[in-house]
This record gives sequence, C-alpha cells and structure tokens, in this order.
Amino acid sequence: MLGLFAAAGVTFFGVGDSWWQLLVAAGLAVVFAQIAFLAHDVGHQQVFASKRRARLVGLALGNLGIGLSYGWWIGKHTRHHANPNHVDDDPDIGVGGIAWTKHQASQRRGIASRTFASWQAFLFFPLLLLEGLALFGSGIRALWRGEVKRPGVEMFLLAVHATGCLSALFLVLSPGKALAFFAVNQAVFGFYMGCSFAPNHKGMPLLEERLDFVRKQVLTSRNVRGGWFVDHALGGLNYQIEHHLFPSMPMPNLRRAKPLVQAFCRERGIAYHDTGLIRSYREILAYLHETGASIRAPQRALS
Repeated sequence: MLGLFAAAGVTFFGVGDSWWQLLVAAGLAVVFAQIAFLAHDVGHQQVFASKRRARLVGLALGNLGIGLSYGWWIGKHTRHHANPNHVDDDPDIGVGGIAWTKHQASQRRGIASRTFASWQAFLFFPLLLLEGLALFGSGIRALWRGEVKRPGVEMFLLAVHATGCLSALFLVLSPGKALAFFAVNQAVFGFYMGCSFAPNHKGMPLLEERLDFVRKQVLTSRNVRGGWFVDHALGGLNYQIEHHLFPSMPMPNLRRAKPLVQAFCRERGIAYHDTGLIRSYREILAYLHETGASIRAPQRALS
C-alpha cells in the first residue's frame, strides 16, 4: 500500500497540470480504499497484539493517510459488531438518507422525502458517490462534539492531511482541474467503499429480538464468493460471516475458516448465506425496492 501510495504521488507530480490527472485521481481513490481496509484490520487488532501500537498505526493510516477519523470509526464499528442489523442498536442502519426498515419509510414526512424513499433502490448507487464526504463529515462532527478520545490529536492529523493534499492540488493544477481532481477522487473513493461494505449486511434479516452470539452474527451477514479478485477487491470483507464470528482473526485466514463455519452451521440448521458479488447487489436493490414500495402501497390502495 505504501508503494502504491508513493507511485500515485510520483505520477501526480510527473503528469503535471493536465486533465489526465483525473485518471490519477481515480487510481488514488482505489489506493485510499485499500488503505481503509488495512486500517480496518489494524482496528480489529488483526495486525498488532498491542492496542497502543494498533491505535498509532490506525491514526497514521486513517487520519493522516486518507483523512478519516480513526477514533470515530472505531466507536461506530464496535457498536455495529456488537449488534449487527439490530434495528435499535446498529448505527449502520440508523435513520438517514436510506430507509432500511418499513418503519423508517413510514416516518418520512413531506413529498420530497417520501418520493426519495420510494425510489431509493434506483438512487442507491448514485448516492454512494457521496459516501466519502459523508464519512469525512461524520468524523469531523464526532471530533467537534468530543465523542472520541484525544480529539485534538485526531484533528491535528486531519488538518495535516487536508493541508498537504490541498497544497499539492493547487500548486500543481489550475483551480478548475484541482476541484475536478478532488471531486473525482472523493466520488470514486465513496463509490468503492460503499460497494465494498454494502454486501456485508444490507438486505439481510433485521433483528428486533435478542439472539445467541452465533445466530446474531451469522444470520445478519452475507458472504460473497468470487475467488482471488473479489478477495482482494473487497479487502477480505467478503468473508463477513467468519469476520463477525472471529473479528481479530487476520483477513488472510478467514477463507480457511469458512468451510469449518459452514459445516458448523449446517450441522445446527443455521442459515449460512453465501452468494456471488452481482447477486449480492441484486439482493440489496430488491430489498430497498420492497422497503420503498411500502410508501407507495397506501397510495395505490386509495387509487
């Protein structure tokens, strides 16, 4: 990752003030996403046994490397792992732009909000273009509110990242190209991140009751098969079931644990969902369409 990051920097300064830089922006976004996957592994202590060392490297990768608050993400992600897809406790399915439950859809007020939710399946992928900015904004809000440990350190590292990136952009590129570079970079980064994380749980059963640990983790998670390419493209997160059962297990070992977990679930009659990448997106969109259709249904009934 460090080699790819350095190569992107050399390419950026070598290309100079050119519209070809938009390709560099897209490539750098992919590198940023891969660094985010690595920060995720570090945060789960898959890399270092020492919590202090993991935190230092996590801050370097997250705040300084890609401009996202590592402390904010750790808190949010810990709550998610404790209660995945639980309607009251999982922050990843909280109230927001997308209505993840029919109850959330029914609470929409105003024509614009209800129309948006009713067509959310068609808007899902375009919205992912804004996911990078949303992650950045959420981290800044958490730091401003003092919701993370050592907010001063994190804010300083984010400022160093932002200053370095913006200085490089406006020193090398004209203002228009610099803004276009930033827009493409953030759009590709957000889209890549969203496409990588969405198959993990979106469209899987939502929980309201309390289950035992194994069922809570397995029933709400989706594995994505696809071999070497998918393993690397999704940062190993395609073994989501095994990851949720053994969050500190290093990602390269999850594929080895998969057949053991499958056999365990089969013996106990626990549904183990394993599908292809394209199929996973189809399942997500079908779920979003069904949830959004619950808003249109009363209107059709009246007509």
